[in-house]
Amino acid sequence: MSANIAKLTPSGLAALLCARICHDLISPVGALSTALEILDDESNVDMHADAMDLVRNSSRQANAKLKFLRLAFGAGGSAPGVIGVEELQTLAGDMYAGGKASLTWALTDDGLDKNHARILLNLIMLAVQAIPRGGDVNIGQNGSTLVLTATGPRARLDAAVERTLVGKAPEDGFDGRSIQPFYTGMMARELGGKAIAAITDETVTFTADLPAAK
Repeated sequence: MSANIAKLTPSGLAALLCARICHDLISPVGALSTALEILDDESNVDMHADAMDLVRNSSRQANAKLKFLRLAFGAGGSAPGVIGVEELQTLAGDMYAGGKASLTWALTDDGLDKNHARILLNLIMLAVQAIPRGGDVNIGQNGSTLVLTATGPRARLDAAVERTLVGKAPEDGFDGRSIQPFYTGMMARELGGKAIAAITDETVTFTADLPAAK
């Protein structure tokens, strides 16, 4: 299996992950910039109330994404430990507030080892992306195995996601979008586990078979 794993240089991986983070943040940050331009325009006073609403909404979205991505892609603090499920629910709920996907939590543990928590947040990102028209994401576990199902109309499992999750390079090369499932699978493999995805009808299932946290 290891012979089939795609190889990336540390600098290449870092650059692609940064591209993904920038992609997720550009929308709320761009909206903030637009709102501030309107507020600076004294000839457009009648739009100032709408601009302030845009500032509030965009700053909330940017803050939610930064907190989510800080743990999903970063260390989320240098100390090892356990992340409470309630905190994970808040992070994911704020991240996807107002979106088309509904998140249902069915974890049996009160908290997850930080490494497992990072993988879970990344799996949530993949599950939400799998139902672009909206639907339900069920977040559960079987022991140390994380199981997420995304069900919705025209649910889809992109071939690049399926390939990169198990460590293969996408057909057209890595980009800021395909690096995220590769990174998810890489974290699982570094723990001695694996992550896979499969689709049946309108349900996409993401499974991360992980060893129990020490």
